[in-house]
Order: sequence, then structure tokens, then C-alpha cells
Amino acid sequence: MTRYKRPATILAWMVCAILLGLSLAVGTALPAIAYEVVEVRNGGVLTGTITLVGPTPEPKGYNLVMYPDPEYCGRISNGNGWRLLYDFLVDQTGGLKDAVVMLEGVEAGKAFEVSVPQMEARDCRFLPFMTVVRDGHAIEVVNMDPVMHDIQAYETSSHLGARVLFNSPLPMNFFHKRGDLHATHSHKPGKSMLGPIYLSKGRRTFFMQCGFHAFMESWALAIDNPYYSITDTSGRFTITDVPPGTYRLLVWHPQVGTMAEQSLTVEPGGRATADLSLRAPTGRRTAHEVVDNPRFGLGALGRPIEIVPLVERQQ
Repeated sequence: MTRYKRPATILAWMVCAILLGLSLAVGTALPAIAYEVVEVRNGGVLTGTITLVGPTPEPKGYNLVMYPDPEYCGRISNGNGWRLLYDFLVDQTGGLKDAVVMLEGVEAGKAFEVSVPQMEARDCRFLPFMTVVRDGHAIEVVNMDPVMHDIQAYETSSHLGARVLFNSPLPMNFFHKRGDLHATHSHKPGKSMLGPIYLSKGRRTFFMQCGFHAFMESWALAIDNPYYSITDTSGRFTITDVPPGTYRLLVWHPQVGTMAEQSLTVEPGGRATADLSLRAPTGRRTAHEVVDNPRFGLGALGRPIEIVPLVERQQ
């Protein structure tokens, strides 16, 4: 028998489970260091691949009739009224996309130029899914959709729990007329929202979700030096101009409960390789699953509705 939970219950359960459970990934506070920009002589290069061990978890499934703007947000859906959130992207060899790889313990090196991250709300999803942030800086969110979104931003840790950083509406993009929400439009940027990120001591995880559309997620990790990389579609990463020395390499993915780490030495002008793996979570990890419930389909809204995946038909 299919059980039905109210949208508010599901949303609250998901936020608590994700923020509190997955905070284990960065639960230990690391000592802050003052980073100094210097000329790097005989810097090395670090390359490698991050893989996921175990079966790739199924994507989360969201019944679009439970959320506002189902026709527009259904531009990306499975054709049966469900939006899928692929929070694990793994290629045929196990390479894991969107893992953050970073070196800890680098006190001086190349310029630390991380611009203010800009997130786009496009077709009812936040892009990019993964990025990095700097404590004390800001993040900018731009609405490219002709529907309203609501930005809820959190920080978290295993021993301090979750804390709201800001909650702000993201006004509708008035470059586009609502009219036919199935129509193709140019996604011109609307008014942006600029929010500060002041992380508490011991918290390094930044999570953003739309308060109206729970399937819109974005993650970020706070970094204290420029020696990081985000893995590509094959799980590969490259970090350049690394000052010679011995460091701790850390790998983090928001949906995996523990970090992978390795100590390595970068020789002057040398090339180092590090291939690490993360273990896929097992068992039921979310309440958001695609289910066949004839009593709660498109007819539940009491009006004619057509959800057409014009942008992407998800599998």
C-alpha cells in the first residue's frame, strides 16, 4: 500500500535529515590558518580521479502536483508528473561528478581569487549544483524563470546542527510574461539577490534550497585556500601550482556521510596522483521516491493540467 505524506512534513523531514545527517562530512572543525599570497616557484601538479564504490543511489523523486508551478517546473520531468533530482552523477567507470577535492595545510601560495559565486534559478533548478564559498563573502542568486522562488540558505555541522543564514524571496523574472509557461523563452536574468555568508566556527557546509520547490538544491563547501577542484563528469580533478610540501588531501560530496582523505607529498616541479573513492549510501536515504499512486496524480488538483517535459525528459 502506498502511503502519502503531506508536503510540509516531507519538506521538514528532508531538510532535517540532509542538514543534520550529511553534516558528518565536515563535522570536525579544522584549525583556521591565515593564507598568504606568494610567488610559487617549482610548483607541482596534482591530478586524480574520485570514484563511487557501490550501486549508484536512485534519484530523488518529487510529485509536481505537490508544489507550485507544476506546469512550468514540469519542463524538466519524467513525463508522468515527477521531477527527479540526480544528486549522484556517476559515469560507467564509477567516476563521481561534483565532489570537492581540496588540500589542507597550505599556508602560502598562488592568488586566492574566488569570485562571488553566482547561482541561477533556471527551469526550477539551481545551477550549479556544487560550488565553493569563502567565509565572510557573499553569494548571488539570479532568477531566470517567470515564476517566483524562495531562497533558504543554511549552514551545518554534526555537533552544532543546522542554522539559517538567510531566507529571502527571489522575485519573478518580469522579462518574461507568464502566459504560456510551456513556451520557450530566452532566460534573460531577472533581479538578483545577494546574500552574505558568515559561517559559525566549525561549520563549513553551505546548503541552499527553494522554499517553494523542494527539488531545487545547491551545495557549497567553505574553503580557506585556492588549492581545490570540483570533479568533472568522469570524476577527474586537477590542482595546479602546488607549493612543494606534504599535505592532507580531502574529498567531500554532500550526499556521502564521511570524507575520504590521504596524506601526500608534492615534489618541486613534480606531478602527484591521488585516486580516492567514496562509498555510496545504502538503504532508504530519502522520503522522496517515485511511487505509483492513482489517487494522487495529476487529477488531484481538481483542474485540467498538462505537464510536458519540453526541456528534458528525465529517465
